[in-house]
Amino acid sequence: MSQPTGENTAVEDFDVIVVGGGPAGATAATAVALRGHRVLLLEQQTFPRYQIGESLLPSTVHGVCRILGVEDEVARAGFKTKRGGTFRWGRNRDPWQFSFALSPRLADPTSFAYQVERSRFDAILLDNARRVGVEVRENCRVKGVLADDERVRGVSWTGPGGELREARARYVVDASGNGSRIHTEVGGRRTYSDFFRNIAVFGYFAGGGRLPKPNDGNIFCAAFDEGWIWYIPLRDDLTSVGAVVSRESAAEIQQDPVAAWRRLIHSCPEIRDLLHGVPQATEVPYDQVRVRKDWSYWKSQLWRPGMVLVGDAACFVDPVLSSGVHLATYGALLAARSINSGLAATLDEGRLFDEFEARYRHEYSLFYEFLVSFYDMHQDERSYFWKARKVTNVSAPELEAFVELVGGLASGDSTFGGLGAAGARLAAASSDLDTAVGRLPDSDGLRNPLFESPGIRQVFQEGAVLQERGVFGGPLEDETPRRPGGLVSSDDGLTWREAR
Repeated sequence: MSQPTGENTAVEDFDVIVVGGGPAGATAATAVALRGHRVLLLEQQTFPRYQIGESLLPSTVHGVCRILGVEDEVARAGFKTKRGGTFRWGRNRDPWQFSFALSPRLADPTSFAYQVERSRFDAILLDNARRVGVEVRENCRVKGVLADDERVRGVSWTGPGGELREARARYVVDASGNGSRIHTEVGGRRTYSDFFRNIAVFGYFAGGGRLPKPNDGNIFCAAFDEGWIWYIPLRDDLTSVGAVVSRESAAEIQQDPVAAWRRLIHSCPEIRDLLHGVPQATEVPYDQVRVRKDWSYWKSQLWRPGMVLVGDAACFVDPVLSSGVHLATYGALLAARSINSGLAATLDEGRLFDEFEARYRHEYSLFYEFLVSFYDMHQDERSYFWKARKVTNVSAPELEAFVELVGGLASGDSTFGGLGAAGARLAAASSDLDTAVGRLPDSDGLRNPLFESPGIRQVFQEGAVLQERGVFGGPLEDETPRRPGGLVSSDDGLTWREAR
């Protein structure tokens, strides 16, 4: 899709061009503009627009949003407070709580997130990008990139009236989502996970039951024979409900999504009871039942000279832990650090973007590993869905891809490798998680057994550092490189620097 510059096409110049105005694109654009650079953001749609992915993690709210200067506005928006997750999942038939607080009885000031209507949340981030100087143009469709043998130089796009336009920049950020038309300009394959080869059908109800306070804003995830269901309280009169099932159910779902959605909800007693007598939402855009396939994938290469992938253009992993917006905004912030440092010419470009890719892939791999173990923890040997999602059934090609994802570049651990080691690592993670959840009923309320698990602490470690950076202006402990020769973040989170 690389295209030459048209002779009669007006060409504009910027420092950075961002394709896509969702959380990843708005984060990258804002973080670069905050350093005084000229940024053009091209968005295909007109905001506000509908998007799935309503459940956030604290790292986005108290880390990224604060770094971008938008945390207070998000707080004023009146979104439902989320203190963790409630799960009917695992060997115990009773629901259990995943609290963001280290102690269930003593929550710290940032141990919460929000359930958000993405149309409103995304618009807040995009409007904030405008406020800090980003040139935002909506209803613009990017057609391709402008590139030569050395690097990507810009993009071509059509404006609202269909006119062909071009712009050049030192860097192009593809944040245009899982339907990206330009991600192939960054080499490497897109690897789809067979383990998470699922299909989701989702819609909305005009209300619904709520969990007992203070957990009434929690996401509720309930496993049942055919898969699992999410239940997200967005407002008192609006609840997001989606079923994640095997791709073998695709024919039924595609034939009649509404009927399949209602049947799956009826098959899960915990969710069915919360929705007894509650009508389906009729408010636009929540009046539709939608379908999404192929939840989990990653690109084996995330940058080339002049171009970087972030958000769903780069990777996505199964939504059970609400990691989508976190990975998107975190990856975008990493990319912005590399871009800001590259524009300032403070460090070698290759080294800057290798740091971006290493950290982004590592963060993705932690969530991937955690979620494989989370699926494996559920005990239901009668169900085809759950039998197929045991660690012992992770295919050899997927294990090979996992080794490539987490080894060497991603984690700095050059000794990690081999299918046997990968399988043992996943099995150990599952056992560790199962043990931690099993300790919850005996908790004295003064500690959170989940955060005593090394695996769970590691998954949320980088999110905690983001929160510290947002709240305190930097991590509470001196940051050290994640790999030999690696870089660390500046105190404001917007550039890379050498470790002291």
